[in-house]
Amino acid sequence: MLCYGVCRHYHHLDFILGKLVAKPIKDMEIKALILVGLYQLQFMRVKPHAAVSETVLAVGNRKWAKGLVNALLRTYLREQAKLEEQASNVATAAWSHPAWLLRLLQEDWPEQAAQIFLANNLQAPMALRVNLAKIDRQAYLQQLNARNITANCVDFCPSAVVLDNAVAVDELPGFASGLVSVQDTAAQLATELLILQPGQRVLDVCAAPGGKTAHILEAQAQLQVLTAVDIDAARLQKVGDNLQRLSLAAKLICGDAAEPQSWWDGQVFERILLDAPCSATGVIRRHPDIKLLRRADDIAQLQTLQKSILNAIWPLLAKDGILLYATCSILKQENEQQIMAFLAGHDDAEEMPCPDHWGASAIAGRQILPGQSGMDGFYYARLRKL
Repeated sequence: MLCYGVCRHYHHLDFILGKLVAKPIKDMEIKALILVGLYQLQFMRVKPHAAVSETVLAVGNRKWAKGLVNALLRTYLREQAKLEEQASNVATAAWSHPAWLLRLLQEDWPEQAAQIFLANNLQAPMALRVNLAKIDRQAYLQQLNARNITANCVDFCPSAVVLDNAVAVDELPGFASGLVSVQDTAAQLATELLILQPGQRVLDVCAAPGGKTAHILEAQAQLQVLTAVDIDAARLQKVGDNLQRLSLAAKLICGDAAEPQSWWDGQVFERILLDAPCSATGVIRRHPDIKLLRRADDIAQLQTLQKSILNAIWPLLAKDGILLYATCSILKQENEQQIMAFLAGHDDAEEMPCPDHWGASAIAGRQILPGQSGMDGFYYARLRKL
């Protein structure tokens, strides 16, 4: 709670800290502790005296810092109303987002930007993917209820269940035996969009950690082959681990998606899922450190990589086959603009519209914004080879 909370509200807390000190604190551990203390005082139901004393105690034997931490937190308590009012008048502090991301999201989503900022700063719900090859969703809900775990179905996604309150995975009935996996509803939509058929050859590009890989195999057990490719060997191992828990099998290849000639055997695929590397701006509520680690100049580099992979993978698709382009981004540069540019440069490609019962229409593809129907921010575009 403390770590994620400070990351979610970092820009707000850092602004407050800047108002409390005459000069920046160079010791990053002490700065982090002060931010933890400020977070507790503003956002948690910890009693103020306990938050201050525990934060001071955490300083350890650095005597010089104890007085500083104590003084700053107590000053905040005395001047909280004034400091919070000042923060509310500075966009980066009020919304707790970096300036570059505020600007991009306001440009792309002028009417929805405020809601996006709010959604990004909330804790995401815990969503599950029921393995329909092993158990009916209603039957699994009954198992949850037997353990006093309350949950709801998602009407537009037959495998999705959303818990009222998150639990540890070992508390989920049948998790170890593969009855269920943890996966956001938005990510579960990929399998239906692929329109899988028995006997097909399917390629999952940038597959790690393997949630969509597993879902494809759960949904269509009679594929000729499912090949999962990822450039990171350690992350590819996670794909194998997930498949093993679910008693599923796929052909795993550690390779560069932008250079398929190094691993492709020359046989085309009827279906390709390209879960492209992206800014991950749609999953900030699950990974709030994205706001701290991502940089403005990352976006152009990611666009170039996405374009490179898309162009490299397209020749691997069979005629009349479907390529599903997916990102967990909400930036149009990585999504609809990327697909429009691809369509303009490939006369053997056409868009296949996505269903309209989730997300919002885009110039090309379909966009889900963070929090819409409880989902993460996600983008999908279906391309058919003519």
